[in-house]
This record gives sequence, C-alpha cells and structure tokens, in this order.
Amino acid sequence: MDKNKIADILKTLTQTDGLSGREAPVAAAIQAAVAPYCETTQRDALGSLFALQPGSVNPPGRVMIAAHMDEIGLVVTKIEGGFLHVGRVGGIVPLSCVGQEVTVYPSGAGAEAYPDGIHGYIGERPPHLKADKDNGKGPNVGELRVDTGIAPQVLDALVRVGDPVAIRGGYLELLGGRVATKALDNRASVTAMIGTLGYLAEARHAWDIVAVATVQEEVGLKGAATSAYGIAPDLAIAIDVTFADTPGLDDTQTVEMDKGPAIGWGPNLHPGVVKQLRTVADALEIPYVNEVLPGNSGTDAWAIQVARAGIPTALLSIPIRYMHSATEMLAVADVDRTARLLAAFIARLDADFLDSLVDEV
Repeated sequence: MDKNKIADILKTLTQTDGLSGREAPVAAAIQAAVAPYCETTQRDALGSLFALQPGSVNPPGRVMIAAHMDEIGLVVTKIEGGFLHVGRVGGIVPLSCVGQEVTVYPSGAGAEAYPDGIHGYIGERPPHLKADKDNGKGPNVGELRVDTGIAPQVLDALVRVGDPVAIRGGYLELLGGRVATKALDNRASVTAMIGTLGYLAEARHAWDIVAVATVQEEVGLKGAATSAYGIAPDLAIAIDVTFADTPGLDDTQTVEMDKGPAIGWGPNLHPGVVKQLRTVADALEIPYVNEVLPGNSGTDAWAIQVARAGIPTALLSIPIRYMHSATEMLAVADVDRTARLLAAFIARLDADFLDSLVDEV
C-alpha cells in the first residue's frame, strides 16, 4: 500500500454512486478494492460490508474500524411535464445542486435499458424572468427540477416516484495534492480504512480486525448501530470527515487541512484510546490535529460507543472543505496519514491494552 494506490482507490470510490439506502453499487466497488487485503468479505441484512483481516492464532481482542459508505443526494418526489421534482436524501445543500449534472436510476417500464442510469441536469430560472424579490436567493429543494431531455410520455413510464438521483461530480486534481469531487464525505474515510488494511497486510498484528463500510449514516447512523451490535468488538475506531479551514469560518469551527487527521476528543470518545492514538502519532511523527467534540460527534462513533454493554471508541476525521455540497475538497495526503496512523495503532495493540483502559475513565 502507498499514497498513489490510496489516490487511485479514492478516485474509484468517489466516482461510484451509492446514496443512503441504495449503497449496492459503491459496496461492490469497495468489496473489490478491499479483497486483496482481507480474508473474507460479506454484507449483512441492512447492507453494511464487513471485511475480516485475522490477527494472531489466539487474538487477544477484536477491533472494529467503521467508515460509512453512503452519500447524500436526491430522490424523485413527483413527475410533471417532463421534469422531475426531487427531495433530499441526507443533508444536501439545494443551492449547490443548481447547474449540476445528475444520474437518475429509473425503475419503471424500460428501466433495464439503462443499467447505468439516465443523465439529467438541474437548471435554474433565468434571472431576467424572476421576480425582483427572488433574485439573489438560492432555491429550496422543492424548487429544484431535474431535466433529462426525455419526452414527457416516455419519462412518465420510465421513472417512478422514489427513484434515486445522484450527483455526477467529476474528479478534479488540483495543485498542492488537493482533489475536488463529490462524496468525499465519506468515501475519503472508506479509502483510509482500506489503506489501513493494506498497510497491515504487510505487517504483523495480534488483534483481529473487522473493517465495516456502514450504510445509512447520513440518515441516522443505522449501519453503525447494527454492525456494532453484530460484531461485538472489544474496541472501535470510527473514521469520518470534519470541517477544514474555509473562507468565512473561524478556527473555532474548523481544523487545518493537510496537517493530518483530526483526533477527536470529547464524551463520545474514550480517553484511553485517544491517548494511545496521540502517543503513536507522536512516536512515528505522523502529523495530526486535535478536535474538541463537546457533545454528539455526529458520526458512527456516536452509535458504536453505546452498542451492547458499551464499546471503547475513538474517532479519526479527515478535514474536507465544502461538506455536504455537490463538490468537496481535501488533501490526499491526509487520507494516507489517517491510514498509516490507524495501521500503526492497531499493530501496537497487545493483550494488556483493554485492561489499561480501566484507569483512563
């Protein structure tokens, strides 16, 4: 595993669709990417993908890595006059959807002819034809319309209410090792999770690892809750994204980009696990930033921590800009740093680690 391989995986996963509740396409892409680094893969009844990388012959514990694979998007709510009305799937920003190409996945008559979906576009009324009071205002989601160019009578039969609509973001490589694309929340973290297994495949580790690409995080942490219950891990690390430094936001709301992952700190996260992550990062000179999370982290860690009798949990977050918009941005080096830190942390887990946590709460 290396940074270039991680960049290739990131590109593949961000260019594959998988809205909350409709994750099958991206799950297949993740399964193919992770297969070389694990012993088995399987999906559960809800759709989360599990990858097992065994540890020693008598592993002293089982660690769960969780990163959600679902993305935000849109869903057809009404078909009228050759246009598709849409609603939110997760917290997508309507203004960012204007001018975007989309893919509609139809389920009506003739849908089998479009296995890769049909292309569409979200336009905007010309400013010349808007009332003065509406100029300069962004649309709400109920005002968005998808135009596929298909004749109304054909569209009415082809598309059904409830069909998913995914943003068709390109993959733009920028200077400074940055990329801009859709669905970095949270394909960046899934990539870091695969990278972790890749680095550990070349090293020895005592603990069993179960890496989980969870479903439906954007609509309520559902895959994290069911996965943690089913796996019953001794320890868990969630990987997600966080807010990178952005114009118009002060440094109390964001963390720096290209400084490594953010190690979360707060009541959702176990102080002993956080301490060890920092210790490993300092020892290996892997850069990181601290992120204070005084309440609900808003991530899979929130559901995992209280599964069954409680699970010592930590959170690593990759800084991105423009979260929940149609195009997000990150530094690829931060994805690699996250993978290297987590791999080093797991490689150091021994039979005494869980007992050491008792004194940290």
